[in-house]
Amino acid sequence: MRPLFDLLSPGGSNGRLSTLIFHRVLDEVDPLFPDEVDARRFDEMCGWVNDWFNVLPLDEAISRLRAGTLPRRALAITFDDGYEDNHRLALPILQRHGLSATFFVATRFLDGGCMWNDRIIEAVRSAPGPVLAVPAVSGLDAVQLPIGDTAQRRAAIDTLIKRIKYLTLGPRDEAVAAVAHAARVAPPTRLMMRSDQVHDLARQGMGVGGHTESHPILASLDDDAARQEIERGKQRLESIVQQPVALFAYPNGKPQTDYTRTTVDLARRAGFDAAVSTAWGAARLQSDSFQLPRFTPWDRTRSRFALRLLANLRREPVFA
Repeated sequence: MRPLFDLLSPGGSNGRLSTLIFHRVLDEVDPLFPDEVDARRFDEMCGWVNDWFNVLPLDEAISRLRAGTLPRRALAITFDDGYEDNHRLALPILQRHGLSATFFVATRFLDGGCMWNDRIIEAVRSAPGPVLAVPAVSGLDAVQLPIGDTAQRRAAIDTLIKRIKYLTLGPRDEAVAAVAHAARVAPPTRLMMRSDQVHDLARQGMGVGGHTESHPILASLDDDAARQEIERGKQRLESIVQQPVALFAYPNGKPQTDYTRTTVDLARRAGFDAAVSTAWGAARLQSDSFQLPRFTPWDRTRSRFALRLLANLRREPVFA
């Protein structure tokens, strides 16, 4: 595969940077989310990219992209949100392969917190069936969802997340609380990293980046609220890692839908050096360094995984 990657990802001023995005690395396959990466599969993926690419820390990769000095087949690895398994499982796998990654952390959920989407997932996972009845609250109509088997529970999760994702923070939290109450399930307290684990990532040479305080859809906030989310997350992380936090990831990360040009300006004014989105494609010298593309190849076989990476190298980056 290397000759093909050499062709589509040359070095120097024509260089292209592939950036992979992950969220969790599970102990084992989750029946509700069978496509989520588990430890065995992540170990396999790390072996593949190590064979094919020159894997760089994201901050170094961005600096070399700007300078026109990227090596051939340049790639960086990132994680979003701040899950505890990033430290417990992903870190040792990365180290075993001699790889680096950057971890973008939403600070509100450290030390026993739980992200809103995970509260929904764990509520539906554990709710007694065969129906979950959620009452109407601000921004969410009353709904009755069948949860009699795994497929129905997954469908219920997808329905609720789709309806709640783009609510503003207050109604979002109210809707999530209504789901948890209907399921009679307390939120988990060990899904996210502790502050000392974030500190340890930085101590062991991994990158730590900002991901706001409470992971809102920034485009849905007014400018002042968005600014506070971005700045407070940065300040909290810098107090934890005791060093500057220079990189930022937009929550959800879709250009024009989840963040706007105004959001980009807020991230720049907050003191970040660069920011990443979730638009697919590979970054080039002319790419906006505050809207760098990322993607996740989900394929399970080596050949299909490689083909997905090759296809991504041909995509044109999308900007807000």
